[in-house]
Amino acid sequence: MTLYFLLALVLTFVFTAVILRFLIPYLKSRKLGQKILDIGPRWHKSKEGTPTMGGLSFLVSILLLSAVLLAALSLSGKTENLPLLVITLLFALVNGLIGVIDDRTKFSKNKNEGLLSWQKYLLQLGASILYLLAMHGFGYLTTDLYLPFIDITLPLSWVYYPFAVLLLTGIINSVNLTDGIDGLAASQTAIVSMFFAAVAFLFGSYSLGILAGAAIGGCLGFLVYNFYPARVFMGDTGSLFLGALVIGMAFMIQNPLVILVVGFIYLLEAISVILQVGFFKITHGKRLFKMAPIHHHFEKCGWSEIRIVLIFGMVTLLLCFLTFFFAYL
Repeated sequence: MTLYFLLALVLTFVFTAVILRFLIPYLKSRKLGQKILDIGPRWHKSKEGTPTMGGLSFLVSILLLSAVLLAALSLSGKTENLPLLVITLLFALVNGLIGVIDDRTKFSKNKNEGLLSWQKYLLQLGASILYLLAMHGFGYLTTDLYLPFIDITLPLSWVYYPFAVLLLTGIINSVNLTDGIDGLAASQTAIVSMFFAAVAFLFGSYSLGILAGAAIGGCLGFLVYNFYPARVFMGDTGSLFLGALVIGMAFMIQNPLVILVVGFIYLLEAISVILQVGFFKITHGKRLFKMAPIHHHFEKCGWSEIRIVLIFGMVTLLLCFLTFFFAYL
């Protein structure tokens, strides 16, 4: 299993970095540069024109390497839970394609506004429902909700499905919101994927090990070009793909709520936006934060992008360690 994990990690890292070496000039030649909203931090204006849709690099790498290693597993007779890997990869791919549509729509409109919110959510909703149906059809889904740390299982019956859809779409969009400064979404996802890799080794899950290894390698390969100062952005193509990947891994271990702890930064980003909008409406124009999502609040407080990424990363690393130690060991 260690061999498969390392192959997934190293090869995906190399493939992602190599693809970006050629993808960035191509995106520049097609003038697929990021548009920066006027309501954003004024210093972000200098980033306008930076190539986006760079998430295609790790999307292709993760899918390709996972497929190759999946075939190798099949030939070696290790076929247990391989459909689980395929279903989760397809779910991530569909969300990545939704991101492609959204990014392409932004360029056709020539501004940083792609699909309407309801259009994007409707597509995500459809993808999430199909994912749950596929998981149920292959016997990988129960209607019992496990509560980590307190080791209690709640029989939710049909209520489980609308809850699962909300969790799936909520985390995907939370990762999307996290992708707001150089290196943040990719570094967070790399660390969260390390947690799932540890769980994979604990339970001897080849499928999860391959997917987690590929996710780590893809994110690290992308960070070669995305860490501050970024030479490329992942776009919704990358953030929606990664969001589906991490929540998919949580469902793979039949412990979806664990993402709320190890992915706390994702959750914090989304909650900060909800609180900001709600507070703005209730107080008729006042703001709770200097700017939302919350990484922009810290920017406005004088924190550098590197400092935000490092501190957020340390918080996630600590939460992943504590979760693995107290919930799995």
